[in-house]
Amino acid sequence: MAPKKPIKTIPKPEPRPEQKSERKDKKQTTKSNNVGLGKKLMNFIADERTRFIVGIAVLISVVFLLISFISYFFFAYIDQSKMDLSWHELQLIRSDIQNWGSVLGAVLADSLIRHGFGIASFAMLYFGTVFGLRLMKVRIASLWKAFFHASFWLVWLSVMLGYVLIPFYNDYTFSFSPGGEQGDETSKWLISYVGMSGTLMILIGTFLIYAIASWKATIPFLKRIFSRKSKDAQIAEPEFYINNELDEPTVAVGTEIIPEDWIVKGNENDEELIIETNEIDEVPFEIEQPEENEESKAVDAEDSGITDNDNEDPFYNVAKLGKYDPTLDLSHYNPPTLDLLKVYGTDNETQIDMVEQNANKDRIIKTLQNYGIEIETIKATVGPTITLYEIVPKAGVRISKIRNLEYDIMLSLAATGIRIIAPIPGKGTIGIEVPNIDPQVVSMHSIIASKKFQESKFELPVAFGRTITNEIFMLDLTKMPHLLIAGATGQGKSVGLNAIITSLLYKKHPSQLKLVLVDPKKVEFNIYGDIEKHFLAKLPDGEDAIITDTSKVVETLNSLTKEMDDRYDLLKKAHVRNLKEYNEKFTIRHLNPDKGHRFLPYIVVIVDEFGDLIMTAGKEVEMPIARIAQLARAVGIHMVIATQRPSVNIITGVIKANFPARVAFKVSSMIDSRTILDSPGANQLVGRGDMLFSQGNDLIRVQCAFVDTPEVENIVHHISKQQAYPTAFYLPEYTRPEGDGIDSSSVDMTKRDPLFEEAAHLIVANQQGSTSLIQRKFSIGYNRAGRIVDQLEVAGIIGPFEGSKARQVLVMDDYHLQQILKHL
Repeated sequence: MAPKKPIKTIPKPEPRPEQKSERKDKKQTTKSNNVGLGKKLMNFIADERTRFIVGIAVLISVVFLLISFISYFFFAYIDQSKMDLSWHELQLIRSDIQNWGSVLGAVLADSLIRHGFGIASFAMLYFGTVFGLRLMKVRIASLWKAFFHASFWLVWLSVMLGYVLIPFYNDYTFSFSPGGEQGDETSKWLISYVGMSGTLMILIGTFLIYAIASWKATIPFLKRIFSRKSKDAQIAEPEFYINNELDEPTVAVGTEIIPEDWIVKGNENDEELIIETNEIDEVPFEIEQPEENEESKAVDAEDSGITDNDNEDPFYNVAKLGKYDPTLDLSHYNPPTLDLLKVYGTDNETQIDMVEQNANKDRIIKTLQNYGIEIETIKATVGPTITLYEIVPKAGVRISKIRNLEYDIMLSLAATGIRIIAPIPGKGTIGIEVPNIDPQVVSMHSIIASKKFQESKFELPVAFGRTITNEIFMLDLTKMPHLLIAGATGQGKSVGLNAIITSLLYKKHPSQLKLVLVDPKKVEFNIYGDIEKHFLAKLPDGEDAIITDTSKVVETLNSLTKEMDDRYDLLKKAHVRNLKEYNEKFTIRHLNPDKGHRFLPYIVVIVDEFGDLIMTAGKEVEMPIARIAQLARAVGIHMVIATQRPSVNIITGVIKANFPARVAFKVSSMIDSRTILDSPGANQLVGRGDMLFSQGNDLIRVQCAFVDTPEVENIVHHISKQQAYPTAFYLPEYTRPEGDGIDSSSVDMTKRDPLFEEAAHLIVANQQGSTSLIQRKFSIGYNRAGRIVDQLEVAGIIGPFEGSKARQVLVMDDYHLQQILKHL
């Protein structure tokens, strides 16, 4: 047998390079087509028109189901016999279907109501309505809350109806079970395991859990129910009730320990509490004092005005008279209402333009890739004016490299200005803030009407606007405790000041707050003149409560320093540390008004153009402002100053040191931004209320709320037409000192300078009492010129020293000067 020849394997010819490239191109084309198709599909789904069309379709479906459900109650007994037929057979007899939704409506209603959840199926229509409107960008409720409520009622009501109607299961007058087959079967299953009573407890327990999770008023309501039961039990056992109350230290009337619940509750609850306490405390409350310290305590009480013995002076017995209420003088005062503020169309939520966001995202990624910077993730947070893009670069990318591309990114986005935060504190990402093409107005109405502002417990709430995350940004002025505002002309400073004043007027009673308004421009705050007797404070001899004259500004600021010192004296006598503790002690009648004690309102000083005051008055304005800023926090005096010239000669080191809270609107240069905030950023804002807030190291970007002049006029008119105090709140009277004049006995007029008479003629001729003028004209040193000026002051030719101003010349002509020189 011949051996088999080996089979030769012919190797496959290798593809030519042209064929390889063609296959590669085909794969890439297929891949790119798949990617492009997916991207197009996502863009189609995210398109606003698509969502709107789907929303309309959902709402039409909801209306169709509603009509079918309602008609099912009337025609179920007629159509029910036909529901077991196939779909093809139903189409043949569709003219016999009585349901208003015809064959489809009858089938859906029968499936959901009879075979499903019964009457509870209507809950699905509620969720469908919310979902459809949400797709159309109309928000009537939260989508997740609507789903939660609809799901609960769909299941719970179905089971509840099945449980209730089980004893009458054979006596139904309807053609279907009100709880549906699902509700009947579930209730039977529960009863088989836990019985009728156990099933009832499960139903009640789940409903209570749902109510607690859904409504905040549920827990107080349950507390009131149990408290009424406990009161009934206590009335049945009076001895046990009294013993328990005597053991509770916080119920003792007249003590300084007050439960927080007493303070938070309204007037009606407070009255109930006082009546209830009088019933309990049948024995008058007395403070037992050791006999050896009675004399010293009596002396201290007389000096400080603190009343300790309620039996001797019944006026201060809080158990008999109740707490002092400072608002009783204007008990019918009504704060401004929300309808006084303008409502804008975008008050509810920020409108998001997905086309703009996706385009900006792609441009940022492309720009960074052009410079060799790869990123892992990017996400956008859309605010009313600014969108924050947070990017996470890949490992090994220097942050400084991204920071240096600021102008390149701004060029690719065609933006008016961007701001790079590298890195964002506490997040580990790099932020790029880009202005929106269509910025939205943040109205004051949306801020005041917000739950955060309405439920705020701040002493002096100041609502600025909304952050990038669309959250309400508000602070307590007492915690700042003073505020410095700066920015270029027309960037929103005056609107910001009006927003601060509006916040305070909406939240405080006239007895709790007084405003000192300084307006060198004379046109910004004059609109508030009509509420002078409600909220404004002024000097006793002041004609207008809005201070516009520089000399009156100096007097008012010095008067405020005197008010500050007087308040500190009152705090010292009352043995308290701040205004809040003092007013609480005065409210519970521990301080005697006959000893000078009084209820102290907060005083907020608002200066619109601080730079003009520094230019005209200099140190005379800066020093009292510095004193108030350093010391007045504890006595309830707070300052808000604004300037459009954020230069170092206006915002000095003394001012910056005492104003830790600062707001910067758009400025023209980085130097001005560093002057205000000690960091750049304010020069990159977009204007029109865009601002940065700083109270330490972090900067918070906020879109300031817009309050227009007609809105302020409405608020002022609403307040001014109500009952007011007889006069404005008077500050302590301030007497200007005669000046830092020198002692005439320290100057020997017999040893006058040889240039004395020539200097006198020079001063009178020029009508300018200046030391530098004498130096220049006679080419002498400062010390000698100063001695000549002192001699001229003692001789009565010039007035005393007046700070940065030139001395006043008291002699008008040479004739009177010669008469003075003859008598020397």
